[in-house]
Amino acid sequence: MARSGRKAPFPTRDEILRYVQDNPDRASKREIARAFGIKGDARKELKALLRSLFDEGALERRRGRRIGDPNKLPNVTPLEVSDIDVDGELWCRPIQWDPEKETPRILLIPDRRRAGVPALGVGDRVLARVQEKEDNLYEARVMRVIGRGADRMVGVFELVGGQGRIHPADRAGRDLWVAGPDSGGVQPGDLVHAEVLPARRLGLQQGRVIERIGSKNDARALSLISIHMHDLPTRFRSESIESAERATVPGLGKRTDLRDVPLVTIDPEDARDFDDAIWAEPDPDPENNGGWHLLIAIADVAHYVRSGTAIDADAAKRGNSAYFPDRVVPMLPDALSSGVCSLRPDEVRACMAVEVWVDRDGNKRRHRFVRGLMRSARRFTYAEAQELYDSGETDDPTRKRLIAPLYKAHEALKRARDAREPLALNLRERVVRLAPGGDIVSVEPRIALRSHQLVEDFMILANVCAAETLEEKKVPCMYRVHDEPDREKLAALRDFLKTMDLTIAPGQVLKPKTFNAILSKAAGSPAEHLIHQVVLRAQAQAVYSPDNLGHFGLALARYAHFTSPIRRYADLLVHRGLITACNIGNDGLAKNDDTDWREVGEKISLAERRAMVAERDAVDRFTALYLSKQIGARFSGRISGVSRFGLFVTLDESGADGLAPIRALGDEFFQHDEAKHALVGERSGETWRLGDVVSVKLLDADPVGGRLRLEIVSEAPTRSQPGKRRGHRRQPAAKRRSERRR
Repeated sequence: MARSGRKAPFPTRDEILRYVQDNPDRASKREIARAFGIKGDARKELKALLRSLFDEGALERRRGRRIGDPNKLPNVTPLEVSDIDVDGELWCRPIQWDPEKETPRILLIPDRRRAGVPALGVGDRVLARVQEKEDNLYEARVMRVIGRGADRMVGVFELVGGQGRIHPADRAGRDLWVAGPDSGGVQPGDLVHAEVLPARRLGLQQGRVIERIGSKNDARALSLISIHMHDLPTRFRSESIESAERATVPGLGKRTDLRDVPLVTIDPEDARDFDDAIWAEPDPDPENNGGWHLLIAIADVAHYVRSGTAIDADAAKRGNSAYFPDRVVPMLPDALSSGVCSLRPDEVRACMAVEVWVDRDGNKRRHRFVRGLMRSARRFTYAEAQELYDSGETDDPTRKRLIAPLYKAHEALKRARDAREPLALNLRERVVRLAPGGDIVSVEPRIALRSHQLVEDFMILANVCAAETLEEKKVPCMYRVHDEPDREKLAALRDFLKTMDLTIAPGQVLKPKTFNAILSKAAGSPAEHLIHQVVLRAQAQAVYSPDNLGHFGLALARYAHFTSPIRRYADLLVHRGLITACNIGNDGLAKNDDTDWREVGEKISLAERRAMVAERDAVDRFTALYLSKQIGARFSGRISGVSRFGLFVTLDESGADGLAPIRALGDEFFQHDEAKHALVGERSGETWRLGDVVSVKLLDADPVGGRLRLEIVSEAPTRSQPGKRRGHRRQPAAKRRSERRR
């Protein structure tokens, strides 16, 4: 609108208002003058006109000398999250707004680039860039978080000098001071959920108890700490519960009748839902001599959880189920997860199934998906299935009919797996065993059985079939992707391996077998555990995405989660895609589906990580409670982490992790050698390294925080150090400190 040549006419009132509306992020007195060619004395006339527009409320002054329409939001404005709707969408309101005006409706659009930012909730405040889509309806995108809603904390209520205090369960938190009326009548030693208030007293932030969780000495309360701390959703809306309770198994109709196929479920002893079943027989096709016909049947959750319903919104919000030693926070209401969707023995269930034909070497020849009705013939635990197969009782009808064919078919699948060479890391999971009353019986590493690998290989095969079908039919798929290690992690791994006389040649095509070769060279050596640890830490994290990046760890070109829709929302999406792709129902993907699959992938990936951390924290708490009765006892272990402030040690017997502070290593200064994953004594050269075998003494166990404090009581392993003679030995740290004191 710039003017040149002859003098520009002075703008009318409406022209100025229209300019401000069209340029909400740049309108100012200077910009208006420049746009209309206003110079000299005419500037005074413009100033007077703007003043009258301000006075009558047609324009308003904004920050930075900007001028705006008082009925419109600035392009950049601070917002507060005010509501989360049934679809999980976040709606906001302006932090500063005239209460006499109609409040604009503002939908917060997630930014895919902000995947690492914690999820926003009601009361959180953000600085956002907004854009009007319709009259009084805006879309906003977060620029940065500028404040959180009322902070919450989980901790133990105690009395200190007659004053209420809450000691946080979070190791990074600080105590809260609690006034008498704000204690909610809880007693010292109670675990509580508290709100952090803005006031301070006695040098502490003030808090208010909003819920009693239980006693700190009650094992049943330990999972609740993790659930509250990680804000896992625990309540279903009433519509979801009612929908689940009305659910019934459908009739056969157009479904495939699989009720006479002797499918079996094989799960952990403490499994709370059964969503996959398997069966195998030799392929009768003479052209596939030695091959196998397999059936993998999965609970048909999509039949009960339709897109766009309240129960679907609740499942999407959870993303997955979370499993704790004493309870589960399910993705679906109990009437589904433990009811009509659970493949219980001798009960008819709706299923999605994939038939697969493989050759004698486990290579897939073909597959097809069906929707059917099934009846599980038997439920086995992993240990029961393995024990039955190992018994060798060839005349046992159960073994002969149900178990032996599975193991023989698995021999073929194992050959295909070995040829593929997936990443062969040896990772041991901790299991907490509880008595019926809730007391902890034991904490120990889970024993790896062949039955575990059998079920895993059947499930991997089904997941590959799902990804291939959706890709072939060009139907959206939520892939499970695992990228190659990034360059920085790989460079750090190479530098470390050089210190162990192991190499990964630069420039070579990176494959899982590259790492397997390193692991093989380390097998049986004192450094074996160490090498597994550093190779694991170099890997990328698996996530959900509609973009197929392949699965590096499994050495697969395409992979999707299909086998656990009871407990993973990604699997439910894959089921819906298969229903659409295979034309086996009208409850697949919604027509004209406008789902932002990348955004959904980011959400459920974050939900998965949240649940994993909550589960791990709960196991740490149960372990600390179990070991709290063994203070002063000695244990063998292995250094599993090295930091500038101490050593993390994993105990052999229980798999528990504890910290040996650096001050417990001796009086000299220890340098943290990050590249070598080691602490090195500056004077003695004494070296403590990731993977070292050590003996430790348990000094303290904190069940609420899930922490163990240890003292190293063994010597550092003998190593050749620069400037030191090989074989030089040092006295144990505890003995050295004792002598110095004397």
